[in-house]
Formats: sequence, structure tokens, C-alpha cells
Amino acid sequence: MMGDRDFRGIIQNTISSIGKDLEIEIDSENIQKIHLKEVVQCLRRSYYDRLDPEEIERKGFNDLLSGLLRKLQFGSEPKEFAIDEIQLKGQADMIVDDSIILFRAATHELETPNSNDVLYLNACMWIYDKDDGIIVYITGDRQETTFSLTRNKKMFEEVIRRVRVLNNLLKEKKVPILEPSVDCSECQYYERCFIKKKNTKQSSLADLLGIGKKD
Repeated sequence: MMGDRDFRGIIQNTISSIGKDLEIEIDSENIQKIHLKEVVQCLRRSYYDRLDPEEIERKGFNDLLSGLLRKLQFGSEPKEFAIDEIQLKGQADMIVDDSIILFRAATHELETPNSNDVLYLNACMWIYDKDDGIIVYITGDRQETTFSLTRNKKMFEEVIRRVRVLNNLLKEKKVPILEPSVDCSECQYYERCFIKKKNTKQSSLADLLGIGKKD
């Protein structure tokens, strides 16, 4: 706080506003069109995003990286892939020399790519009919880690299965099963899935075990 102005609040509101403008557009009413982003993340999260959404908290401009690149002139156009009567919609951040490229924010240099990013990249390779793909992770201090992949049919079949599952659950208005992961703690729906226990008083281990109590 400087004077009467809350600069931290101003910055946070700016990040939130830009984030909304860069969000992938999903028509929550049209369950026959599923976005790739929805099926590579927790299906329960995607379900709530459509039927009972809560705003996500963005922590910094680095979180906006992928959305900003999609808006630039060398960003790829969205493309759809037919799965029976369902359309799977995907969009790569960039396509260069027949390779799909994704850019993702990271808090530190990674030894392996995140599983949902691998699923997203692999599916993009099938949607755009490309054989190679690259994920580039960039940290807040501009350190880069790059992973290259070739497309995998079984992995894409798993994405197709999840598309059908999400479509059916949305039709039936049934909440998807819990899919615990490291992303849960940052999810805006955390308290819908997990109960936070609050201790009303502090107790020692001896008290809890009944040790030292006199008859």
C-alpha cells in the first residue's frame, strides 16, 4: 500500500482482466463441442467450469503466456476433430515447420513435462495431422526447458475416451469422479472435493493418546 492506493490490488485486477480476455472460449451450453483443454485436466473441474463456475485466481503475468501467444499473428487457428457426433476442438500456441509448439509457465526448471501438457500436445498433433511437437516451459526468471515428442495413438485414444465420458456426464448432469493430483491445491473448487478440518483447540500428542492421565 502506497498512500491511499493499493497497487497490489491494481496489479491483481489487471492480471485478472487480461486473463479473462485471453481465456479459451467454451460454449457451456453446447456439450457436443468439447475443448481439448477440458479433457486433459480434471474432468470434475471442467464439469464445474461449465455448470457452476468460480473465477480462477491468476498469480502473475507468466500465467498468461500461452494465451498471449495464441493471440499473436503467428498463433495457429483453432481446429476441430470429429468423434462420432462430438467435435473435439483444439488450438496449438504455434506451428513451425510442421511441428506443434506449446508454451507453458513454470515455477522452476522441470525434469519431465507435466502429464496434462503431454496429452494436450499429443492430441494437437493428431488434430492438426503433425508428427512432431515441442513443449517449452518458461519460468518467471526466463529459464527455459524444452521437451520434444512424437505423436502416440494410444495416448490420443485415451483423450477420445475422456471426451466421451465428459459428454455423457454433462448430458446426465452427473459430477465426475474425483481425480486427485498435484493441481488440486491450486484449484478454485478445492473445497467442493475436500473437507478442510479446523482444530478448535490445540492438544499435545500425550493428550490425544491418553498418556499420563491419572485414574
